[in-house]
Amino acid sequence: MATTETLTDALRAVPGPYRRATRWLRRQLPMGLYARSLLIVIIPMVLLQSIVASVFMERHWQLVTERLSAAVTGQIAAVIELIESSPPQDYDKIVRIAREHMNLTVIIEPFQPFPPERPRPIFGILDRILGDEIEDQIKKPFWLDTFGDTVQIRIRIDDNRMARVFVRRNQAYASNTHIFLVWMFGASLVLLTIAILFLRGQIRPILALARAAESFGKGQKIDDFSPRGAEEVRRAGFAFIQMRERIERQIEQRTAMLTGVSHDLRTILTRFKLQLALAGNNPDLDGLNEDVADMQNMLEGYLAFARGEAEEDVGELRLSEVMTRLKAEAELHGKALTVDVEGEDLISVRPNAFTRLVANLASNAYRYAERVHVEARHSARWLTITFDDDGPGIPESARDDVFKPFFRLDEARNLDSSGTGLGLAIALDIARSHGGNVTLGDSPLGGLRAVVRVPA
Repeated sequence: MATTETLTDALRAVPGPYRRATRWLRRQLPMGLYARSLLIVIIPMVLLQSIVASVFMERHWQLVTERLSAAVTGQIAAVIELIESSPPQDYDKIVRIAREHMNLTVIIEPFQPFPPERPRPIFGILDRILGDEIEDQIKKPFWLDTFGDTVQIRIRIDDNRMARVFVRRNQAYASNTHIFLVWMFGASLVLLTIAILFLRGQIRPILALARAAESFGKGQKIDDFSPRGAEEVRRAGFAFIQMRERIERQIEQRTAMLTGVSHDLRTILTRFKLQLALAGNNPDLDGLNEDVADMQNMLEGYLAFARGEAEEDVGELRLSEVMTRLKAEAELHGKALTVDVEGEDLISVRPNAFTRLVANLASNAYRYAERVHVEARHSARWLTITFDDDGPGIPESARDDVFKPFFRLDEARNLDSSGTGLGLAIALDIARSHGGNVTLGDSPLGGLRAVVRVPA
């Protein structure tokens, strides 16, 4: 029972470390498509070559070394047999034959105790194979030294005689494996170079599509974009172009429709104003006059934004100038304003639309708060402007609804005192037309925090 509970606890503990290891590995991996594509090519190649090298080289070394060692050992066994069966006066002849016909250097001398054995290397294939061959073929006491380019073998012939045999290492050992390694790594380098060149050509169209989508999200013109690359990338490029054309056509149709509606409604509003003017100063008509003014403000405000979104091009704007306007407006309203700006002063936005976005959020803060703090951070990738005030704020349940057009809070703050409910909706549309967003939260000052974040 205890063993089962221990195993269960161990299995429950596995997902935690596994997830942490996965997250750590994900953070270590590159985020770019080009780098990840190279890893997809390099990692299998390295693994395959490592497996091939380990398996093939082990078998190659062992097989060739076994055959070479067996041949050398057979020659040494023949020399030992000749020494045993020949008188001492024939030793010189045996040594000469071994040197000239077998490439063996043989020294016959009185027996001396063998030196202490040297420790064998971990991957000493030659020590193991040559030692086994000597034990199987010669079957006499021996001492082996494989260090260096010359292998020394001491064999005890009998109690009085000993033969020292010197063999070149390459006679008993596969020493040409470096050629295989050079060819393997050379071929890998060539394949990797081809893969890098090919991947660069395939990644460029994807990067061009990403830049075009990003520029379109910021409202910039992308007339020079044309789909290139693989078929799937071309299809994505053509789909992006069609989507862009549909969005632009929708914006143009909306602008044209609103322009036509504005013309008709302005005519009717003009008639209303004329009739109210002819009616004279009648207190009973004050409410109607206010309704007509609210209707005209609502219409003009929304049409001005729609027309500006469709027609205004991206340009350069200085944050310092925007903050100067905010300070002037704060003084006009008698509010306390503090400003903190960090980063590059020049930003790339739609100047009029972005100025209106900032002015709308600032006006909202001035209207309902006494103290306002504006913080602008312009980094390499993002422009973030934060508005903090000490006003009543907006309930968390209504922070999504206030961005809807014509939505009005009855008992809290709203951007338009006239009740049109377009201020925050227009601010959000301008931010999204720049590829960004506007979010609302709780301010450290006790009121509302509005955060504008758009790509730099």
